[in-house]
Amino acid sequence: MTAESWVGWYRDRAGTEALTISTDGQRLHARIRGCDFSGEDFTGLCPDPEVPSDGLAFTLSPQGALCGCVLEWDIPMPVYDAGVVHRAVLRCLLTLGRPLPVSDSGSRGLDRLHLGLALHFDGALYASGHAENDFAGALAEIQRQLPPGSYLKSCLSCAFSDYAPTSAVGFFGSLTCFREAKEPYRTAGEDVHGVWDLNSGPVQETHRCPDFELRPAAGLGHRGAFPPPRAELIHVQGDFKPPQAPASTA
Repeated sequence: MTAESWVGWYRDRAGTEALTISTDGQRLHARIRGCDFSGEDFTGLCPDPEVPSDGLAFTLSPQGALCGCVLEWDIPMPVYDAGVVHRAVLRCLLTLGRPLPVSDSGSRGLDRLHLGLALHFDGALYASGHAENDFAGALAEIQRQLPPGSYLKSCLSCAFSDYAPTSAVGFFGSLTCFREAKEPYRTAGEDVHGVWDLNSGPVQETHRCPDFELRPAAGLGHRGAFPPPRAELIHVQGDFKPPQAPASTA
């Protein structure tokens, strides 16, 4: 996979610092204040294990991941339009909140996780808004706004990528590539269990490679079309009352 670097800014209570993020399409590496962080997801960037965590001037989650900060960076994003691939910029703004206390179920999280994406393309701005909680949803919202016939040229819009049917979509980087098993995947239908072992490994939603092919409008595999259709709202006329439990006969 082709490596690339993104530049931006890191902010926390101690101030603002220049940020450099590098990726090979599967794993992220970030350098902040001279310290190295790495992980497969932006919510799982952990410091170099050889550096004592108590000597770091950063907020870390109970799992040891970077939090309590804001990351801002730009990703070059090709956009296909009118038979030509254009250069566009995807501006990313990610807020990683502070750790929450351990819940009754034993799970840990952040008090805030907010992602905002904005595509700068051909003099226009296409923003994801505030309703999406992962890169897949945010990029899908941007794709819906693009002019007819235009599309993001990345792994998320590729015909040969899918999410595992046995797990939830992750925040970033949980997409799986089938570039080495194109025809088995193309003909598998919605049930991809039989071809899943043929995959080429994980890939990030914003990555791209020479094997790119636009995902058909009818969709493929487990996740179907990109962007997926919006959920239809059910309009109820009159006063809605929730169903009542049957009265006790005792």
